[in-house]
Amino acid sequence: MKGVFLSFASYCYTHFIFLYEISDLMEIIWLLISLVILYYGAEGLVTGAASLAKRMGISPLVIGLTIVSIGTSMPELIVSVKAAMNGQSALSIGNVLGSNFFNIGIILGISAIVYPLVVKKQLLRLDVPVMIGTAFLFFVLFLDHKISRVEALIFVLILISYLVYLLIMPRRKKVLDAEEDEIRLTCHWALDILFIALGLLALVYGSDLLVVNASLIAERLGMSEAMIGLTIVAAGTSMPELATSVVAALKKRSDIAIGNVVGSNIFNILFILGVAGLIQPISTPQINYLDGLFIIGISLLLWFFMKAGSRITRWNGALLIAFYLLYFIIKLTVDK
Repeated sequence: MKGVFLSFASYCYTHFIFLYEISDLMEIIWLLISLVILYYGAEGLVTGAASLAKRMGISPLVIGLTIVSIGTSMPELIVSVKAAMNGQSALSIGNVLGSNFFNIGIILGISAIVYPLVVKKQLLRLDVPVMIGTAFLFFVLFLDHKISRVEALIFVLILISYLVYLLIMPRRKKVLDAEEDEIRLTCHWALDILFIALGLLALVYGSDLLVVNASLIAERLGMSEAMIGLTIVAAGTSMPELATSVVAALKKRSDIAIGNVVGSNIFNILFILGVAGLIQPISTPQINYLDGLFIIGISLLLWFFMKAGSRITRWNGALLIAFYLLYFIIKLTVDK
């Protein structure tokens, strides 16, 4: 065991020195700064939007599944749209798929280990099946390694239908009324607008820093554009979801922890790829059926855990993390 630890330590030290020697230290610093900017940008956007929505009398459940999910998905949106416009299709799609995988494997995995997550029937009946359905739809439409404008429009239309269904289903509005206290009002509606505006500006600026510096560092390490999106960029843009779900788990608010991830995964595919594909059709052979199958697989695994015991246990959380690490190892091997 000691030999394994020493070998791992030696590997980490060697690669750290290698990274230091081949990359400008400022790129690493700016990468870290971009993650901080993205986190606080998403925080500002979610705080302002949720407060404004509460003032307008919108249901807490709808706020959680729409505004908060969109807010925490804004880093992925900005990064993927910018990447698509720059012709970096592999980075654009890799960011979305990697974020979805990270959301379930790491975020829900860690959250469940922190505190076992109780599953509400409403999420199990509608939202999780929709999440699995969107993953399967992506898999089918991307078999030719392309997302055309027509296919992107299909994503957007499905998203609109899902949102309309949320808004017109009165009984769902009563489900999370107990969460009203979780949404804090600011002192004035003008402050809500300010939070939203500053949050969006921070997200745009932070995402630009993240894409530029993460790409430079990863390329110097020999990683493909797809691998950059699936790992480094995906993890970075998922920081808002990670913070939201882990804090919710610490507060024993399972509905928020799970709902945040499920809602974000739905929006990542339907909203982000829909918008990015409408602006610029996406095409890349670097993302293949293996990535799509793993996304479907971990989504089904989550559904199975939720269906079997009406909760995500610590053991389930550990298995989700292990599934993510398996995918990560396979991708690293294939990427070589």
